[in-house]
Amino acid sequence: MSIDTQDPLQKTVPSRGKSLAFVDYIISQCQADNGLRAALKRADNPTTEYQSWEVLAGFRINLADDNQRLPHATIAAAIARSKVEQNGTVKIGQAIARCYEDGNASDQAKARLRRLLACDSVPEACRILRPLLSLIESRNNTAPDYASLLNDLLWFGHDDSQTRIKARWAQDFYGKPADGGKDE
Repeated sequence: MSIDTQDPLQKTVPSRGKSLAFVDYIISQCQADNGLRAALKRADNPTTEYQSWEVLAGFRINLADDNQRLPHATIAAAIARSKVEQNGTVKIGQAIARCYEDGNASDQAKARLRRLLACDSVPEACRILRPLLSLIESRNNTAPDYASLLNDLLWFGHDDSQTRIKARWAQDFYGKPADGGKDE
């Protein structure tokens, strides 16, 4: 008899390494197969997302769990649309600011960030990110860090992590690094 000692959280939330492996796989498959790219472009549309399920299931993603399926589908669709050749390095907050000439001083940029920060669930965050990622792709010449964003979305469903993730997104947007709580 085998006893499963793995933390239940580890079963439902992949590590950063798994997120990066997923992103790298999607990028390589999109470069190799235009048919797959076309199917993945529709992965974040509720009526056509089933076309991406074969790929998602291959990564052992629970298709019945919105908190797992939707983040992967959202990121896969964004990658397929953007035609990136590798995972980017720009965090989501920075990417939003870079979409506007005034950067983080832009009222539009602040409104988009506030709307993202107002999300209370993974499905809502994915729904808000869909047009935001399209905007980022159309206005930036650098790709977002899809692996980091995927990891954030997978942890977003856990209340204790949600506040920390939102704070990091805001901090990335405003470009002010944390001082570690030290007074100077």
